[in-house]
Amino acid sequence: MMNRHHKMNYVEFPGRDPALTKSFFEAAFAWRFEDYGPDDTAFSNEGLDGGVFRSDQLSSAANGAALTVFYSEDLESTQQVIERAGGKVIKEIFGFPGGRRFHFTEPGGNEFAVWPDHGERSKG
Repeated sequence: MMNRHHKMNYVEFPGRDPALTKSFFEAAFAWRFEDYGPDDTAFSNEGLDGGVFRSDQLSSAANGAALTVFYSEDLESTQQVIERAGGKVIKEIFGFPGGRRFHFTEPGGNEFAVWPDHGERSKG
């Protein structure tokens, strides 16, 4: 990936157990990681490069952290993949002015969301 001046380039997530967070993303999305010791691991080529570092703090929108949102071509299927990999849905699929999404925590406790294209509306 080419670095671009003044564009987001890297994101780091806290984790009480970086190995647990790493295992979740490997199982759910087939991410590949490079470890930098027992407390740091990094991922790349997943839309935005980043890593996980050991911390007692977690990323939660309720605590004022930025919410990282994944794109999905099939929201319901992605929810099933996340749950099978050990993620916990904390906000079921809901509609909002931009479309639909759901929120989940990975086993390490960090909160994320998933949404499809802006134009997709409720099915059924």
